[in-house]
Amino acid sequence: MILVTGATGNIGSALLKELHARGAGPLRGLTRDAARAVFPQGVETVEGDLAEPALLKPALKGVRSLFLVSRLGPDGDILEAARREGVEHVVLVSSLTVQTHPHLGPADENLAVEQLLKESGMAWTILRPTQFASNALIWAASIRDRKTVRAPYAGTALPTIHPADIASVARVALTEPGHHGHTYALTGPQPITARQQVEAIAAALGREVPFAEISRQQAHPQMVAVFGAAAADAVLDVTGGDVNPELLMVRDTVSQVTGAPARPFRQWASENADAFR
Repeated sequence: MILVTGATGNIGSALLKELHARGAGPLRGLTRDAARAVFPQGVETVEGDLAEPALLKPALKGVRSLFLVSRLGPDGDILEAARREGVEHVVLVSSLTVQTHPHLGPADENLAVEQLLKESGMAWTILRPTQFASNALIWAASIRDRKTVRAPYAGTALPTIHPADIASVARVALTEPGHHGHTYALTGPQPITARQQVEAIAAALGREVPFAEISRQQAHPQMVAVFGAAAADAVLDVTGGDVNPELLMVRDTVSQVTGAPARPFRQWASENADAFR
């Protein structure tokens, strides 16, 4: 049995679809609202909240492999609950900032979760993705209302990754041999700026979307609203305020692990155009 937590999220939903399409065996999706979850036919739906690991026992019963996104609950307790229920292998989504910006608070927290997993006694695979293409949804309301998209660091190009590529690597790690004890840094196929992302969304919509660069100070309140006060400055650092060659590097890990090329941002924009209409 494979348990996918965050099963209605950007990565988890794509992962469940891939696992199901490839006949990966018994599958279970964890969601906080089972009544609203729509999973592929045959996938068991179980309701639970990672914020309450003491209540996860039914979800973990019979599970041998677990997909987990870091920092969605008390990770130490979640991992201990998984170990007690006999989980043998955990695929953990951490962050590339663990190696590019280890001095930042969120990166340090992700590193701590990685260490907890390594010390748990369970087999592990760690995924460290860069900025998600789906972060562009922060602009969805403005684009739907035909307002100007305002973003800082408009000329900084990052190798943004499609969440489905993270899911594809996770699927391989969960179902194929040779991935235990590996840490994979994941990026998209090419760097892309915020301005270029908006242009790709505009192309998918078939209309103009105005864009304006703003200062870090102007962007800060919006980042606080989306990511919280503790993480806002870190997000601004890694999206342009404190970049370095390690952060900007394009990696071919997705194609090396999955055998398929990483998806470009324009594909994500086309697949998700309805969110901006």
